[in-house]
Amino acid sequence: MRTSIIKQIANPTQFKQQLLTWAQQFREVVFLDSNDYPQKHSSYDCILAVDAFTSIKTDYHNAFEDLKQYQQVTKDWIFGYLSYDLKNDVEVLHSNNFDGLDFPDLFFFQPKKLVALKGNQLEIQYLNICDDEVEEDLIAIIETQHPTPNTQHPTTIIQRISKENYLDKVSNLLEHIHRGDIYEANFCMEFFAENAEINPLEKYFKLNAISKSPQAVFLKNNKQFLLCASPERYIKKEGDLIISQPIKGTAKRFRDPIEDEKSKYSLASDPKERAENIMVTDLVRNDMSRTAQKGSVAVEELCGIYSFEQVHQMISTVISKLDSSYTAVDVLKTTFPMGSMTGTPKVSVLKIIEELEETKRGLYSGAVGYFTPDGNFDFNVVIRSILYNQEKKYASFSVGSAITSLSIPEKEYEECLLKAKAMHEVLG
Repeated sequence: MRTSIIKQIANPTQFKQQLLTWAQQFREVVFLDSNDYPQKHSSYDCILAVDAFTSIKTDYHNAFEDLKQYQQVTKDWIFGYLSYDLKNDVEVLHSNNFDGLDFPDLFFFQPKKLVALKGNQLEIQYLNICDDEVEEDLIAIIETQHPTPNTQHPTTIIQRISKENYLDKVSNLLEHIHRGDIYEANFCMEFFAENAEINPLEKYFKLNAISKSPQAVFLKNNKQFLLCASPERYIKKEGDLIISQPIKGTAKRFRDPIEDEKSKYSLASDPKERAENIMVTDLVRNDMSRTAQKGSVAVEELCGIYSFEQVHQMISTVISKLDSSYTAVDVLKTTFPMGSMTGTPKVSVLKIIEELEETKRGLYSGAVGYFTPDGNFDFNVVIRSILYNQEKKYASFSVGSAITSLSIPEKEYEECLLKAKAMHEVLG
């Protein structure tokens, strides 16, 4: 059982920074921040979960079943992630690519301490075993100083796939598309740094300041970190309403308002970007129909244009009503990995990109989020993110783009570099 307390906060922006800085003392941390981005389907401005009371950590074998049992037995808030390689639990697939990060395939924990912010209202939910620490913790949070930046050596970032190799691989994908094996594939490549000594909190603050994205995450599991500036929601459950918001279609932002508006307009009317988005929206509709009440799957918005600090994005919103014979975890299992990070038809694409990509995606293009005690959930898509294994001193970020029959390999390469810009800036 949890003790719930409501407080008013004078300066939410400052409090968020203090809250995350204070949280660093704990072994397990999940911090989700919407960065005050106006969203229709948002529950909190930010939410922090720390200090595992119970947890589950597993590889992909039977992972969704294990998660279902953990979620149903715990009947409490649980926070964590699904890595991309859980695809091997959903379909007959395998991954033999190199993995420099070595994160578990699935990790969730039941936090002793939970803090959620909406406007100026702070909701504190502590397990009864530690509810006597609320006031003491609040004082400590408010007294927390913003950390002074360390002088850190610039990190040497290496591109796993050379430009020449990338162009060859995309041409290979285009051959598959022209033969009719697949219609669209999200192809990704890794940038990495060995012997990297970084301060994860400092790098997160820097990345978040550049991007201010609505699905930002700071995740810590002992020595493993995710610093995530994602704009994309994977899937959310509110009662029997299921909401998924795939992103496909990216355009550059410009300082000049006229240029910026032009970039936005050309994204909205670009036949390649629209085709990409519609194909993925169709895939998401199909995935969601597997657990939906008959006739309840609908596209709430198709190809909407949304502007973020660095890019304009094309986003569609698909909704459905959950059939009562399915559980919350069934919804995740039947829609994972998300369409925007795979392609169509999904299984064929998963096999082909596994052969062409040179590293395991791991948590990149997986999802981070939480379940509530009554079985609702909200998960993002892990993109625009830095992953760091402090023990192995290995830092990594990946970027990708959707390859369709209209793709020009050079342009896809440029899109990848545009997406990599913020992470390069933060690490380099």
